[in-house]
Amino acid sequence: MKTKTKILIAAIAILAVIAAGLLYLLRRPAGTVTEGFRFGVVYSRIFAEQMGLDWKETYLTIVEDLKPKYLRLPVYWQDIEQERGKFNFGYYDWMMGIAEKKNVKVILVIGRKTPRWPECHLPSWLDKNNPESQKEPVLRLIENVVERYKDRPNLYAWQVENEPFLPFGDCPLLGGNFLDREIAKVKELDPGHPVVVTDSGELSAWLPAAKRADIFGTTMYRIVHSPRFGYVEYPLPPRFFWLKANIVHLFSPGKPITVSELQAEPWGPKLLYDISVEEMMKTMNFPQFQKNIEYAKQVGFPEIYLWGAEWWYWMKTVQGDARYWDYAKEVINSRD
Repeated sequence: MKTKTKILIAAIAILAVIAAGLLYLLRRPAGTVTEGFRFGVVYSRIFAEQMGLDWKETYLTIVEDLKPKYLRLPVYWQDIEQERGKFNFGYYDWMMGIAEKKNVKVILVIGRKTPRWPECHLPSWLDKNNPESQKEPVLRLIENVVERYKDRPNLYAWQVENEPFLPFGDCPLLGGNFLDREIAKVKELDPGHPVVVTDSGELSAWLPAAKRADIFGTTMYRIVHSPRFGYVEYPLPPRFFWLKANIVHLFSPGKPITVSELQAEPWGPKLLYDISVEEMMKTMNFPQFQKNIEYAKQVGFPEIYLWGAEWWYWMKTVQGDARYWDYAKEVINSRD
């Protein structure tokens, strides 16, 4: 066989392998669905207050009117250990009790980096300029929270830290080795509940987070504001998430993947309570709200947590626009 022929055959074989690999990576991942989605909501007590809302009234209305079956609830360190070594779980005992009465399954987000800006919600007594000194207090925090809620019948899972590999917020990262210690502490105290680890859908590789998780959670954003580029719409088709999921499944076959945070509120140049409604509409007018939910369905991860319930309530009660609230209620209670 001539050398040129051998080279041609080899090139065709290489291209065939590459094509087969791409077809594998871009196929619909295992575990995705086209119907029967489980929609939940994320609720932040602190953010409700920042929006000028009564946080208890907001929470009660979310649970009683939207009727979610799943809730992702950050446990803020600044709320429960205002004095070093003295824990007060009043806020979260109340919220867990309401959720239990309404048969809502709860993911409790625990640790140092938890949802909502500035990500690190630290008590005032902590040395904020020395992240290394925060490690042992974080482990003590986790121990106390897990012991408090591990036997609650409506506890669904623990999320340990929030996007622990994404350098976002005013919150220096503590690294994978320390995350391993946190997860080990949770599993030691409560081997009966799964651990969720989350990462950015658009900006991260997933593998460091996913390999540590019993359930991996991805964020999913569509239009954001960048200080450098202004408003940016991610030009990512649903298959982008299929590609990343299939890469995860190469290393962790069958790993459950959820949408831990689907953008259902605006992302502006400032925090929401500091921008106008006109500015909000640049990233989250009502058609965009609907499009984001449909996009998540096209991706197909079966469990989807909507991000922005406090904002929908603010739009309804303060701005007199109930469209977001009503549509979310319809989606949450749909039976595809």
